[in-house]
Amino acid sequence: MMRKEIRIAGFGGQGIVLSGFILGQAALLDGNNAVQSQSYGPEARGGAAKSEVIISDEKIDYPRVTEADVFIAMSQEAYDKLQGDLKERSLILIDKDLVDASSKAIKGIPFTSTADKLGKKIVANVVMLGALTAMTGIVSKDSILKAIKTNVPKKAIEINMKAFEKGYKLGGG
Repeated sequence: MMRKEIRIAGFGGQGIVLSGFILGQAALLDGNNAVQSQSYGPEARGGAAKSEVIISDEKIDYPRVTEADVFIAMSQEAYDKLQGDLKERSLILIDKDLVDASSKAIKGIPFTSTADKLGKKIVANVVMLGALTAMTGIVSKDSILKAIKTNVPKKAIEINMKAFEKGYKLGGG
């Protein structure tokens, strides 16, 4: 049985919810079951945002993450508040541009500065999805690329593809 629980957290405006939606859709394209849930603060931008995705090859009986296999923090506040409920060997991935965390168990990748170098800080979430895909193989590269293309505006597909490839390389792919 394969079941992976992923928690992506940051602040509003970083594409946290969209990232979870894309990840869930890629899992479905791979032939797995997936559920995605989200929560965010009342602020339009800057407030806390969280997206949780469960991917399984069997029926999913509970739609919330209870013990995350992967925790991704795109902001310091998200890291500080949501690093609980992790499995003993969880992958903890942080945006090292925005999160200060000192532990050998944590993998820091410069999502935001990588996106900024591409000219659009807003694609940091897609840089993150690239790194996550390369590091975990949790979804196939083909499926996540299809899901990105379906869920971003047509005029933004090219920059998002570049962002994904940069993240994929940063993740070791």
